[in-house]
Amino acid sequence: MAPTAADRSVVTDSAVTADLRVLVLAGGLSYERDVSLRSGRRVLDALRAVGMDAELRDADVSLLPALSADPPDAVVIALHGATGEDGSLRGVLDLCGVPYVGCDARASRLAWDKPSAKAVLREAGIPTPDWVALPHDRFSELGAVAVLDRIVDRLALPLMVKPAQGGSGLGAAVVRDAASLPAAMVGCFAYDQTALVERYVPGMDVAVSVVDLGDGPRALPAVEIVPRNGVYDYAARYTAGRTTWHTPARLEPEVADAVAEVALAAHTALGLRDLSRVDLIVDSAGRPHVLEVNVSPGMTETSLLPLAVQAAGLDFGTLIGTLVGRAAKRHD
Repeated sequence: MAPTAADRSVVTDSAVTADLRVLVLAGGLSYERDVSLRSGRRVLDALRAVGMDAELRDADVSLLPALSADPPDAVVIALHGATGEDGSLRGVLDLCGVPYVGCDARASRLAWDKPSAKAVLREAGIPTPDWVALPHDRFSELGAVAVLDRIVDRLALPLMVKPAQGGSGLGAAVVRDAASLPAAMVGCFAYDQTALVERYVPGMDVAVSVVDLGDGPRALPAVEIVPRNGVYDYAARYTAGRTTWHTPARLEPEVADAVAEVALAAHTALGLRDLSRVDLIVDSAGRPHVLEVNVSPGMTETSLLPLAVQAAGLDFGTLIGTLVGRAAKRHD
């Protein structure tokens, strides 16, 4: 959906409060540390470009003393992986009385755990591929061969295997034949103790960023993802030349509308606020299927939310600054 003049004015007509002091949290100890640092630096530069007093800090042992001694007006969480997305850091910020951009701890915990989030989506009538969640202990206790045979019988091939909690495509693999499933499970368990095995839905990979700048959540133009090797894994996400993006996605208008509606429904069903990114597959019949929802989307030069912001005709720094202002007001 092309942005209208009214769409473009949503951010640019909202005054960014330059006198707010903002702390951008990035880094952490997850597998996604390097990506997080790149996201944090880009957010920092964007906020400074619109005149905000912003500082970048790692989420380490120095954080809590710094928050106590000189609390910022608001925090932007640019941490990926468990540190930024499992709700624990948000809970600590709540204890410290420091407001932050994004959803609260409860909603973050829900979205972070893919099987739990998919169950909520399914209950809300939002399409998501059929799945089974399998902890490593059960996998071993019940017998790997028997369990894998039942999975193939139940879900059929091909399958997508990925960590139940994780991001950036780490530990994820498409399984097209039964012989490849054991190795995919082992690779997944290297990143998480629980594997999510999902029915693979062929189609177009799209990502829809949802933002709420004060007038309710709205979907930005969908980004179509075309990885060179056919799988949007870690290398495809963060290595130049491995993926082509089309923004807006090459969808018929009615399909683009349906994708946006499903993304908004997922954002709402999970109780999110401010911003999120909904990853979907659009099948050959034009039906969208939600794969997962991210509460701390990447902000790097190859990340999907900034691409959508640009396609909507919005300024990235002003958008983030507006969200910072809304977060600070929640604390007033």
